[in-house]
Amino acid sequence: MRFHTRKWVKPEDLNPNKTLFGGKLLAWIDEEAALYSIIQLDNKHVVTKFMSEINFMASAREGDVIEIGMDVVKFGRTSLILRCEVRNKMTHETIITVDKITMVNLDEEGKPKPHNKTQIEYVEDRLKMNKKA
Repeated sequence: MRFHTRKWVKPEDLNPNKTLFGGKLLAWIDEEAALYSIIQLDNKHVVTKFMSEINFMASAREGDVIEIGMDVVKFGRTSLILRCEVRNKMTHETIITVDKITMVNLDEEGKPKPHNKTQIEYVEDRLKMNKKA
């Protein structure tokens, strides 16, 4: 699992129990899944189609730093299936796992479009390809 994003838990991110609000965390996960998919599929037109069961295992408090990690589970014809883990950098606990997040690649009219990708592309690989061109 590669952890791409860190978030600092601020007062506006808390629920009445003074812990990280689950809805805020899910919004961060959805945004990270979209950004990851946009970069992998090289298309800004992607949408979240499905999120599997969500397992909250721990929480975070004000001032904690969390990390959001994404891995590709599978490349579909028009979709990308991701797995997510969020961990608390302060307590070293896993906060949440999401086994499957399905992101769909779209054309300009919002219709599913084949992406022709079969494996993860890393930034350093893209930079090497650009230097050769």
